[in-house]
Amino acid sequence: MHFYIKKTSQLLFLFSTLFTQSSHAEIQSLSSSINKAGKQRMLSQRIVATYCQIGQEIQTKKSKKQLKRSVSLFDKQLTELKTYQPSGEIHNQLKKVDNLWLPMKKTALGPINKNNAEKLRKQSEEVTRASHQVVIMLQDMYGSEVGELVNISGRQRMLSQRLSNLYMLQSWGFSSSEYSSDYSIAINEFKGALTELNESSQNTQQINNNLNQVRKEFAMLERSTHKLNGEYIPLMVKMSADKLLKIMDTTTHLYAELN
Repeated sequence: MHFYIKKTSQLLFLFSTLFTQSSHAEIQSLSSSINKAGKQRMLSQRIVATYCQIGQEIQTKKSKKQLKRSVSLFDKQLTELKTYQPSGEIHNQLKKVDNLWLPMKKTALGPINKNNAEKLRKQSEEVTRASHQVVIMLQDMYGSEVGELVNISGRQRMLSQRLSNLYMLQSWGFSSSEYSSDYSIAINEFKGALTELNESSQNTQQINNNLNQVRKEFAMLERSTHKLNGEYIPLMVKMSADKLLKIMDTTTHLYAELN
């Protein structure tokens, strides 16, 4: 028990650093814009996970802070992206994200209950898809392997939080086959993308070291998703998913810095 408390504290510190740094970083290049647009996908999924944590009274006080921080960061980054791309098709796509985001934000900050949880999940999927399209458009504009790697690596962050929110929904009593199917799909997508990243000739030693850590942590996540004595263990899954998010966020920044 002492180990898990210590590990949880370390993760909270890491995420405090992650979100603080992100909230003060400006977009300085096209690759960094891909990174930031990709982080919007992650936040839309993370919001659902933290909402469900609150609903199940899992580290309620901390989860409420995480939820508000994720909503605030999404708002801030959306403004930065709209400033960076003030015209053209990307601008129009960002307006679409904005229009989808506003009702999702209202649900996320509203009453915590199961009915709203399903509503939030559906809204988050729409926001994730619209945000992903922004990433693809920026990647096409960048027109290089590096831009694609930033996209793939950044999408792993989103998948870590999708896995977390799908598990949280199921542990909260949602038995929809859609959730279990989506969970299996996310697992396979994460594995496939990890293999693709491992095979890139662009990888530095630091990136390879990070990917090795991801492989080990992902194996732990897969083991954690199995019920313990017939019971869900959402806190363990959350911790593993958040560790994956932290490592993949660092790795995505490393890809964005490649020339």
